Amino acid sequence: MIFRFDLKRLVISLIIPLAVGGLSAFVTRGDMDVYKTVERPPLSPPSVVFPIVWTVLYILMGISLYLIWNSGDIYVDKKNAYIFFGIQLFLNFIWSPVFFTARQYLPAFLILVALWLCVLAMIINFAKISRPAALWQIPYLIWLTIAGYLNIGIYLLNR
Repeated sequence: MIFRFDLKRLVISLIIPLAVGGLSAFVTRGDMDVYKTVERPPLSPPSVVFPIVWTVLYILMGISLYLIWNSGDIYVDKKNAYIFFGIQLFLNFIWSPVFFTARQYLPAFLILVALWLCVLAMIINFAKISRPAALWQIPYLIWLTIAGYLNIGIYLLNR
């Protein structure tokens, strides 16, 4: 695999997920307080943890995207990696308005399940191109698992 550092690609790769995350936060800005008002399952982290974790995860997404985009291997098809990256980013974006603004906890959970599966598919496709790009997404999958537990717990406790 040929790899050359490209600052422009790195910046673009970081901006894409950070912008989507920022836009999602902007869309749901006043509604995120719902987390403090609903009954939560045991081991729920405080709300201050979420923006920190999500910022780190968006940065890791950007680094992984950069590693895929900047991979110089012309014999590797990157189409599926890009498709799954885009789908997971879309699902990631829509989860917040469904959960926080619409307060539709069960549909939000179903989106989260689809997101988890899509991130797994993304990791598998990333691994074909760049093992480090795939490994950088493991924390994301772990966090989505935690988010799934919280989401279904909130649904069950607040019906």
